[in-house]
Amino acid sequence: MTEAEGGSDPLIVERVGDKLRAARTSVGLDLADIATKTRIPQRHLEAIESGDYSALPSITYAVGFVKAYARAVGADEVGLAKCLRAELGHDGENRHAQLDDDIADPARVPPRWLAWSAALIVILIAAGYGIWRSGALETGPAAIATEAPEPANSITIAAPQPKPVAGPVVLTAQDDVWFRIYDKNDKVLFEGVKKKGETYPVPTDADTPMIRTGRADQIAVTVGGQAVPALGPAEATVKDVVLTGPALVARPAPAAATTAPPSTGAAARP
Repeated sequence: MTEAEGGSDPLIVERVGDKLRAARTSVGLDLADIATKTRIPQRHLEAIESGDYSALPSITYAVGFVKAYARAVGADEVGLAKCLRAELGHDGENRHAQLDDDIADPARVPPRWLAWSAALIVILIAAGYGIWRSGALETGPAAIATEAPEPANSITIAAPQPKPVAGPVVLTAQDDVWFRIYDKNDKVLFEGVKKKGETYPVPTDADTPMIRTGRADQIAVTVGGQAVPALGPAEATVKDVVLTGPALVARPAPAAATTAPPSTGAAARP
């Protein structure tokens, strides 16, 4: 080593940048590691180590960056900050110096994404509150007053549906009565007189059973034990009346027979 080189070593060590570089080297870190730990741009770290403080935004930022750098490598941040002020000719500290250093220290400033996230959360909360207020106003007393109650007469009551009638068809004589039962092929299933109170169950396997009688009003008809309209009016001959359950249930009640008054003319018989 030459004498010139030996004479320059003390000056290099005395500089803050040199002290920080020596501390960084002793812990085995490079500038990229320091930039990651302190969130200080690497170009600013290079400027500090080379003593080019004019590349930094201000002296306040320079002090803050040096303190953050010192913490990252385990050096004395307070002592190095004083050395930097002395190196730059700003050794006189005032009551705001510590506050300025903290503001310029990027390690103590929240990252930009955190600030944006907080702002976005505030905006979302404000928007949600506005929507909630709008909904609350719409469902308030004014909205309730506009709802007209449904008139009482708008309620529709379904009419009761008749129960389906099914089961065997049974004929019961109300008086002595003659009738004939036959199917659609004119096959006679029964023919004769039934005494009062006697019954005749229509065969369930008959193919479209039908009846012929001259006293339809004297035959009571039930389907599954339930009475159905008479087969015809009094003193009237009926024929081809189908005796199945659905056909009998669908039949209307027979009209009452009308009897013409007896003639009083000369042609009338006694």
